[in-house]
Amino acid sequence: MLLYWENSYEIVLTLMERYPDVQVESVGMDQLYRMIVELPEFADDPRLANEGILRDILREWYEEDSSE
Repeated sequence: MLLYWENSYEIVLTLMERYPDVQVESVGMDQLYRMIVELPEFADDPRLANEGILRDILREWYEEDSSE
């Protein structure tokens, strides 16, 4: 499945699978951006990212990680 910025939940699941040992609380916006655009499944334009999109993905990742 190809990933686009609007697929935040799928991006989070892919990040959790790819980086199972990452402490979400320690991930900064620049690091998150790099992690996402380096995913082989990521197919969107990296230039479309903004702080709001990244913040939403990070929040969703934190919530998903906390629920496990």
